[in-house]
Amino acid sequence: MAFLGMLLIILFTFQQYTSKEKEDFSDVKFLTPHSIPLHLTEFDPNELDQKQWQSLGFTEKEIATILNYKKVVGGQFISKEQFKKCFAVSKEKFSELAPYILLPESNKEAKPSRYKDFKKRSITVSGRFNPDHYTVNDWMEMGFSKGQAEAILNYKKFLGGSFVSKEKFRECFMISEENYQKLAPYLILPDKTPANFNSYAKNFKSEKTKIQYHTFDPNTFGLEDWKSFGFSEKQAQNIINYRDRNLKGSFKNLEDIQKCYMISAEKFEEMKPFIKLNPATINSSQNQKAEIKQQEKTDFSKTDLNTITFKQLIEFGFDERAAGSMVGFRKKLGGFVTKEQILTTYNIDVELMQKLLSIAQLNTSNVPKYTLTEAPEEWLKNHPYFKYSAEKIIFYRLSEKDERKIWKLLKVKPEYEARMKLYLK
Repeated sequence: MAFLGMLLIILFTFQQYTSKEKEDFSDVKFLTPHSIPLHLTEFDPNELDQKQWQSLGFTEKEIATILNYKKVVGGQFISKEQFKKCFAVSKEKFSELAPYILLPESNKEAKPSRYKDFKKRSITVSGRFNPDHYTVNDWMEMGFSKGQAEAILNYKKFLGGSFVSKEKFRECFMISEENYQKLAPYLILPDKTPANFNSYAKNFKSEKTKIQYHTFDPNTFGLEDWKSFGFSEKQAQNIINYRDRNLKGSFKNLEDIQKCYMISAEKFEEMKPFIKLNPATINSSQNQKAEIKQQEKTDFSKTDLNTITFKQLIEFGFDERAAGSMVGFRKKLGGFVTKEQILTTYNIDVELMQKLLSIAQLNTSNVPKYTLTEAPEEWLKNHPYFKYSAEKIIFYRLSEKDERKIWKLLKVKPEYEARMKLYLK
């Protein structure tokens, strides 16, 4: 006992002596790579490439984990709640990014998207263009999603209303390096940022105000007239389409013009003093539209859902987005096999579609069908129901000709197998 007591006294004395020599590091702060401030803007995590994830502050290992997790959950994140569960995303990082993520808050709020085409969008450029003049719709037609298009315009606002140069355009978070290389040869912008960046922005704004406005009636304006007011050919055509299709032939008041998605708030204020709506043009366009409707009214009871056109869907009451979604989904499938499939179309008005389904016919005789062993590889890889299992099907059927055994090897969920079999002989 005496020995143990002495040992404890010696240890206590040694501890007291050594603690006095310790330096106080309480004020020292360690910086991590994630402490670097980020310039964040709205984004869809399903559309980011390696470089864009890195710009958000993730390491290569974390990025690989996120991309693998995305594959596990079916090829895309459907909500913030699901994205948060990825263990490569810390609570602190998620809190930082959450306000900018373009996804529903929870899985329950997410719209059914199992038939959505998750294939990476391909950017197409028809010719040289000035990105400063592009609207959300123009960017979407090029191949960007709505969220990406809005983020690109937000970045332009951040720069002061102009991309200024190819150099600055390249820095846009939403423009991946791959897409920039495609767009760069067509950009009507200087290669380098001018030395006096602020004065360039001012010159850009003053250049826009050089347009000579005059009194006009928007209901009699044609393509060239709208172009003379500073709109691109595509924008001008979309304004005319909006007037003729959405508004049944004429702008009734200033609010109708203001609501046109091709006309920015700034542009509307510039034109407003010169707008003069003639009641005669409003009435004549309404009468003209009524006559056309009477002549071209579709008998939907005799219409085939596999051949119904975009215009007929608009006539029935669908908006352009819903009509385009249905026609696009049908094209990818090669045709509908059941009416229930049509209700899963993205952006569709379910109640209105149910009404159409109760009236119209569905002819499935021209829908292409194959056996699992003979289906063309290209068809398997592009069909919305088969593309995620295409590589496995192609591999297994090299050595196995019994379709029942191939299904066992695929191990797909029963509901997925059922919808795939709709297109098999």
